[in-house]
Amino acid sequence: MASSHLLEVRNLSVRFHTARGTVDAVNDVSWHLDRGETLAILGESGSGKSVSASAIMNLIDCPPGEIVSGEVLFEGRDLLTLSNEERRRINGKRIAMIFQDPLSHLNPVYPVGWQIAEAAMCHGTGKDEAFARALKLMERVGIPDATAALKKYPHQFSGGQRQRLMIAMALALKPDILIADEPTTALDVTVQAEVLSLLEELQAETGMGLLLITHDLGVVAEAADRAVVMEGGRIVETGTPRDLYHNAKHPYTQKLLAAAPGKGEMRTGESARQPILKVSGLTKTYGAFTALKNADFELHAGETLAVVGESGSGKSTVAKLILRLEEASGGKVLWKGEDLLTKSHRQMRAVRRHLQMVFQDPTQSLNPHMSIYQIISEAWVIHPEILPKAQWRDRVNELLQQVGLKPEHAARHPHQFSGGQRQRIAIARALALEPEVIICDEAVSALDVSIQAQVIALLGELRDRLGIAFIFIAHDLPVVRDFADRVLVMQRGEIVEQGTVRQIFENPQELYTQRLLAAGLDPDPDVQAEHRKARLALQGAEPQRA
Repeated sequence: MASSHLLEVRNLSVRFHTARGTVDAVNDVSWHLDRGETLAILGESGSGKSVSASAIMNLIDCPPGEIVSGEVLFEGRDLLTLSNEERRRINGKRIAMIFQDPLSHLNPVYPVGWQIAEAAMCHGTGKDEAFARALKLMERVGIPDATAALKKYPHQFSGGQRQRLMIAMALALKPDILIADEPTTALDVTVQAEVLSLLEELQAETGMGLLLITHDLGVVAEAADRAVVMEGGRIVETGTPRDLYHNAKHPYTQKLLAAAPGKGEMRTGESARQPILKVSGLTKTYGAFTALKNADFELHAGETLAVVGESGSGKSTVAKLILRLEEASGGKVLWKGEDLLTKSHRQMRAVRRHLQMVFQDPTQSLNPHMSIYQIISEAWVIHPEILPKAQWRDRVNELLQQVGLKPEHAARHPHQFSGGQRQRIAIARALALEPEVIICDEAVSALDVSIQAQVIALLGELRDRLGIAFIFIAHDLPVVRDFADRVLVMQRGEIVEQGTVRQIFENPQELYTQRLLAAGLDPDPDVQAEHRKARLALQGAEPQRA
């Protein structure tokens, strides 16, 4: 049973017993992690990567889960044979974990300082010492004004700050192993780079082993020493990031690499068409806070205008003001020459059929109590002039096929689909009203790389075939590079730069834009090494703007 590695998984198999039958989630998986090493487990949703980590932490509910076979050796001891009391001495103290969605894993009714200190107190640390350690950890992970922040609640922090708080909590007892399950998914590119850099610094200080679970090839290129590629519960390939990128053997690894965005031909960004949407001086204030200041831009028929920037830059505010989901404080939004901001709510109802939106999380934007047929046909209940009821069934079937689904899917409910399929349903719902503009607010940010590629290809095909224009709000710069015609760069409520995709990506003028591009993650380890150099070189640079 002895192992020379800090952590070793041997022949692990996990299955789940469901109403639809038995699912083999992990099948005969073996890998190891050494002290001071970063091992990435790479794969898409359903590949078994998170289940493997849950088995290590004893977080699999049995039943319905069942660990069929295997060993998980930590310093030579099989964790699967330990009692619950013995596991409690190890979990948190020796092996810690940070999760993908920190807001779901931080208790909303307790101050964050208490939650970090509690992790230490549960393992015998005195209260005063635990709070002193919590303060030091919050300072170490870069929380501003940590003394005051100790008393704040999770909702008072940004997404990146909440992830830093989760890291502080996990490190409260200086663990030997840190398991990070998709720690940067849906974070801004700059925050993502900061979180990965922080994990690397902390690892260098403590010598801990880092197990990084991800679907992002760029994260692997930036942070991993070795990678394990999983598909359908099995390991299909292992190697260094450079070996996997330049010499992938398995078709699944090759498919992941081929789906990675940012490598295709850039669009010209030139349009001879007249603008259908013209925004000028658009402003939004909340009391003394200005969320958007004097935004000016145009959208032409059949083009994709990407809006990029960090959280809080005003990207989503622009979308909400255009659609009148919030009221602007000033400016104009001219739709074919008519100012939308002066229209009544009744008049806006007629306009909205031409301006549709696809949201970031289809799980929340699709009604779980409605069938797919009801979700899509609801558009015609609100706008009955579009289509006679006798034609609804045929049109729903047509729309489902248009987004790559099947007519028989109309009878199902949202929970019966994957994340990528739910996003396709959201796109079909938007298409039901035959819009001229679709606003996509981070519509692909949380999807697996191959599903993301499929959705982007679908949107591109709809743009080219139907002439739909897109306002594409995103923080994923490689996707923007492949999909957009023109790009707006936003910072703190202002548009700091705009131009064709080629101008922005090949010759950015503003320091902020340069920093955004340097923070992007590339699946090629050699290119990513250049990004890292550029990021470090720009850290001390002075902004060019006042």
